[in-house]
Amino acid sequence: MGGSPAAWDRLAALGAVRGTVDLGFHLASRWRIGALNRLDPVATQERTLLALIGRARKTRFGRDHRFDRIDGVAAFQAAVPIRSYEELWEDYLREPFPQWDDLTWPGRIPYLALTSGTTQGATKYIPVTREMAASNRRAALPMVSYHVAAHPDSRLFRGRMFFLGGSADLKRVAPGVEQGDLSGIAARELSPFLRPFTFPPLALALESDWERKLALLAEQSREQPIRLVGGVPSWLLMLFERLLAATGKSTLIEVWPDLEVVVHGGVKFDPYRATFRSIVGSDRVRMVETYACSEGFLAFGDPTTELLRLAYDHGIFYEFIAAAELDSPRPTRHWLGNAQVGINYAVVVSTCAGLWAHVIGDTIRFESLNPPLVSFTGRTRQTLSAFGEHLIGEELERAVANAATVTGASVRDWHVGPVFQGAAGYHQYVVEFLVPPTDLERFRDQVDAELARGNDDYATHRSPGIGIAPPAVLTAAPGTFEGWMRRRGKLGGQNKVPRVDGSGALTRELLDYLRETGQAGESVPPSDPS
Repeated sequence: MGGSPAAWDRLAALGAVRGTVDLGFHLASRWRIGALNRLDPVATQERTLLALIGRARKTRFGRDHRFDRIDGVAAFQAAVPIRSYEELWEDYLREPFPQWDDLTWPGRIPYLALTSGTTQGATKYIPVTREMAASNRRAALPMVSYHVAAHPDSRLFRGRMFFLGGSADLKRVAPGVEQGDLSGIAARELSPFLRPFTFPPLALALESDWERKLALLAEQSREQPIRLVGGVPSWLLMLFERLLAATGKSTLIEVWPDLEVVVHGGVKFDPYRATFRSIVGSDRVRMVETYACSEGFLAFGDPTTELLRLAYDHGIFYEFIAAAELDSPRPTRHWLGNAQVGINYAVVVSTCAGLWAHVIGDTIRFESLNPPLVSFTGRTRQTLSAFGEHLIGEELERAVANAATVTGASVRDWHVGPVFQGAAGYHQYVVEFLVPPTDLERFRDQVDAELARGNDDYATHRSPGIGIAPPAVLTAAPGTFEGWMRRRGKLGGQNKVPRVDGSGALTRELLDYLRETGQAGESVPPSDPS
């Protein structure tokens, strides 16, 4: 059906139209899931790679790497080395920036998604093609399909789906090239058919002032029939707090009684789970994890296992390198054809946006290969090993979540990094609680004990005579991390609080901010090393 977005809004206001669309999506979901279940993941991934190579054969990158001679995965891995973003920038992107014409993908790249990652300061310009925008939609729809298939009483399309993102106000930087927040690009590329079923409207999505936008979103969404809400957990909490304050309600389900799903992603959810359950106010509302980044939509929560189901049929070819090998000169490159369960892998992608053997900076672990089910374990640079303790993000997330549960606390945000004292030192945690623990020292001790149980290197380095003191914990006043991110120019949308700082530089910056603003609270200092 054609028509303008305004016309669609008028039609979608009619319950009969919404009901018809909802029924149609239920039928389409069953078909889509059946089709996915019939696919061979390994064969599908090889076909995906060959299709990508075929499209990009005549680009500069394709000519340089003799794409015309590549006939399979092994040949691709022999011809195309893995590259970080910085290496790709120097080798291909820097000189013609911002006009990338037939460079790594056919035609001109129309969008550049701005990101600095979680811990790095330099801006990255991630290419986004219209094929990639379509790929993201193709990968996201199965997430919704699996939800409605698992819950036949779902009525998502009788209401609206609320996606909390950054500004959709993109900047034109060259003819036919715009740059900005990835969520803004997605808003621009959203199908007119879907606009009546989503929130916010484009005019509100364009708002660039994050705090004003949150206030407007809270005010305008309170009257909307929201059935799904999604975003980064810490920013969703900001929205929920403003929404409850604006309505005088105590739980989200009182504001949106038809809410079915909270979609979260970007960080590990464990420290937030109890807080979200309390704020939502209903066990029937599902919490669904997604794994999406500027490079593409990679995985979504499987309703039967609560693991992440890798999306493998939408224009992305995946490789996996054991995280321990990532910095070696010639790391072993795996793919779905020879990956193994239980190994912490760095993720490498080749995409329909012209990224080739690109190290995206995330780590995952396979829990199953058929179907491909994974757990997100952290960032390649989100490790803490200043003293040889070799902690990864997943271990730190689990320890904080466990300590919160044991001490009756609810964590809003946190950060950890090393503090050096000569040859030794300790880990400094800064935690912003929604509900403080009954005993902060016990919270600290639980974090310490959980890390020692799960990581032999940490346990060894915490042994008498080795030199790492017990960790220190400093509480932060409500709004601390929001203010710190504002100062860093990282407030809003898809920006995430840097959880782990391996160098100690960000930790020092945060501690300086706390001292300057007077937002430091109760503390448990470290003891002298044993």
